[in-house]
Amino acid sequence: MQLTVIQRILGMLLMVFSSTMLPPILLSWIYLDGSFESFFYAFAVTLVTGIVLWLPAKNVRKDLRLRDGFIIVVLFWTVLGLFGALPFILSPQLNISFTDSLFESISGLTTTGATVLIGLDNLPQSILYYRQQLQWLGGMGIIVLAVAIMPMLGVGGMQMYKAETPGPVKDNKLTPRIAETAKALWYIYLSLTILCAIAYWLAGMTGFDAITHSFSTIAIGGYSTHDNSMGYFNEIPMVELVAIIFMFVSAINFSLHFSAWHHRSLRGYLIDSEFKAYVVILVTVGIITTSYLWYQGVYDTPGSTLLNSIFQTVSIGTTTGFTTQEYYLWPGFLPVLLLFTSFIGGCAGSTGGGMKVIRFVMLIKQGWREVMRVIHPNAVVPIKLGDKPISNKVLDAVWGFFAAYIAIFSIMLLLLMMDGLDQVTAFSAVAACINNLGPGLGDVGANYGDISDFSKYVLSLAMLLGRLEIFTLLVLFTPAFWRR
Repeated sequence: MQLTVIQRILGMLLMVFSSTMLPPILLSWIYLDGSFESFFYAFAVTLVTGIVLWLPAKNVRKDLRLRDGFIIVVLFWTVLGLFGALPFILSPQLNISFTDSLFESISGLTTTGATVLIGLDNLPQSILYYRQQLQWLGGMGIIVLAVAIMPMLGVGGMQMYKAETPGPVKDNKLTPRIAETAKALWYIYLSLTILCAIAYWLAGMTGFDAITHSFSTIAIGGYSTHDNSMGYFNEIPMVELVAIIFMFVSAINFSLHFSAWHHRSLRGYLIDSEFKAYVVILVTVGIITTSYLWYQGVYDTPGSTLLNSIFQTVSIGTTTGFTTQEYYLWPGFLPVLLLFTSFIGGCAGSTGGGMKVIRFVMLIKQGWREVMRVIHPNAVVPIKLGDKPISNKVLDAVWGFFAAYIAIFSIMLLLLMMDGLDQVTAFSAVAACINNLGPGLGDVGANYGDISDFSKYVLSLAMLLGRLEIFTLLVLFTPAFWRR
């Protein structure tokens, strides 16, 4: 363990993060919304802390080891959650507790979108912008952003990238050098954000709403600047159509976007097994949702039925968490169906949450192989994605992830029920947080403000576990990790 290396990098990353508080400071100054001091003090504390950590170790020049990468990723997400909460804690307009501030910060950075705040329409512009910006930064991962500038800082970033990148296969790079890979990811991410903001603006949003909602849309976050979320724009159907398109695109593996741009061809999407499964899942759930809502007569016209069904299917299925309707009050099995869809989530290498489509596909294929083995005990049945066989090492990792996921989910569910939450609320809250979805069912359908502090800390941990895909955080609690 190279503590000085970890200290140096953590200090640099905090200094970088402090600069993200400058736009809210500027907005507060422009709008005179009373939040200038809150953001300025938060900026100063974050910057000074980063400098204090960096200065004693500024001359340390050593290569990162894999263990160092895991520690830096976990430390930075937890430390970032703490420092990201400072503007909420210091804001006189919010007047919320440390627990609520930390919950809101971690929810933003992990792109979960679960909120404890109400009265968003009356909050200062700088606070509203800051929440959206937190999600945008967390969407691709602040660590990957830092890796992109690591060559200037003299630090190799491959270990951090492997610890941060979502999905079961972590060694695939878009470009030969890791810094170039990180830059490519951010160029795609930034381009999609700009296109989304322009589309929202042309659809009828104000400039401020267009920019802030593009942040949370591309990040698959779900925060909004309005209490009614996307339902605030129900009179502008084009806004919902734009959201559907960009939520769908953002939950696709970004390496496919890179390939399409690099080769000027869409063939990569058409031959990718995960993408095809992703489309089939959303289309199937969308058809079921639309049919049942029409059968139950929930909406008056086929158009409104189709639009609301597809919007909520894509929003929940990609783990974005935007809402146009109170979907948790929809009839029959639909709320649970949509919640279960979030367990699958987006594609690996995307900003989506959940277990990832690729893992779901592998689990289905592995289950089918076991059925075949019962029928033909001596048969050799390889598992393939497209034409490529999947190694047993990857399959073992997927089953290990699934087992850890179920175990942690069960423990957290019991903890929340022990704290007094009913079964529906507890189950949906854990599901919504560990899948980085946001809105749940029952008492957490609208917001998480009424649950206890203990439950909020449990759910904050669930968000971190989901964002870091469990093992990145879980490995730190194993004795073997700390042995030489």
